[in-house]
Amino acid sequence: MGGSAKRQAAALAALATRRLALVADVSALTAEALRLNQKLAGIEMDVLRLQLEIGRAGASIQLVQDLHDAEESAAAAREACMKGEERIVAIEGEIADVDRALAKATSGSDGEEP
Repeated sequence: MGGSAKRQAAALAALATRRLALVADVSALTAEALRLNQKLAGIEMDVLRLQLEIGRAGASIQLVQDLHDAEESAAAAREACMKGEERIVAIEGEIADVDRALAKATSGSDGEEP
């Protein structure tokens, strides 16, 4: 293998390694997003339960405080979900960039795809 071929092979290996790392990041973020969505669903169930309890028994100080706390927790979970989604979208953009670089690097000299 000549020097140019070795450099090209090293560049391809680096791109493939980068892509693999990015896919692993997206996978981890997706798992975290699922966990947060499950947590949010549980909190939203608590909010509904507390609202029903307040409607049924009246607005005691403790129930109102519990509802307020649950609504704050739900808002924080929603914010975390949105941030996670934004990170996933950004990394997916990076993956697309790497894919384009890989396609360019592996296309034949006559412009054909690999």
